[in-house]
Amino acid sequence: MLNDLENKTILVTGGSRGIGADIVRKLAKMKAHVLINFRSENDSLQSLVTECESYGAKVTKLQFDITNLDETKEVLNAFIKDVGPIEGLVNNAGISKDTLALRVKAEEIDHIFSVNLKSTMLLTNFLTRNFLRANNPSVVNISSVVGLMGNASQTVYSASKAGLIGYTKSYAKELAPKKIRANAICPGFIQTDMTDALSDEVSATYKSSIPLSEFGSGEDVANLCCFLLSSASSYITGEIIKVDGGLYI
Repeated sequence: MLNDLENKTILVTGGSRGIGADIVRKLAKMKAHVLINFRSENDSLQSLVTECESYGAKVTKLQFDITNLDETKEVLNAFIKDVGPIEGLVNNAGISKDTLALRVKAEEIDHIFSVNLKSTMLLTNFLTRNFLRANNPSVVNISSVVGLMGNASQTVYSASKAGLIGYTKSYAKELAPKKIRANAICPGFIQTDMTDALSDEVSATYKSSIPLSEFGSGEDVANLCCFLLSSASSYITGEIIKVDGGLYI
């Protein structure tokens, strides 16, 4: 059902590591033309590219900082002019910093909102005209279950991810007449380097709050992402879907 992802040109922001890299891998296995956005070159990025190419996928690295709109436009305009329209967008790039509400600084709010919300909105808005020339264009925004349920010490992060949910719904409603779809994924506890560093006791405490009693994987998020990018989900837009093992029911 996901065969139409083959050769589909899809941009993944922050695609060089973490959940973004897992999404890139899954898209490569589907033979999509994957555009990996990154800020700085490193060995893990090149290793990821080599792996994806081993699946027979076409991979293009696009270096730009999503908070720099002029740089972003320059790189993407050049690609679109040379290759053609971008048909799918995964807004995955994001940052988090836990801070008590009493200690949050204005510059911290500005920085987190700039990466998690403002830049995502500006990038998506910029690519919208391009989507009008694309085949079955689809936008997938990676939000967070924290944007739905809130979390102590994450007022800024939670607010930025909640804002992304509101943006997703409004964008989906506005662009539906143009056949441009948009949905958001809200991951819960996903196995990452951060969760690997937790002690067994702390890890067990977190897992006890999850009905499925385990952390999810980046592939769990990637599987849903591929579905939402494909024509298998052609009648789905404006949805906010959790991948959290039942954490927030």
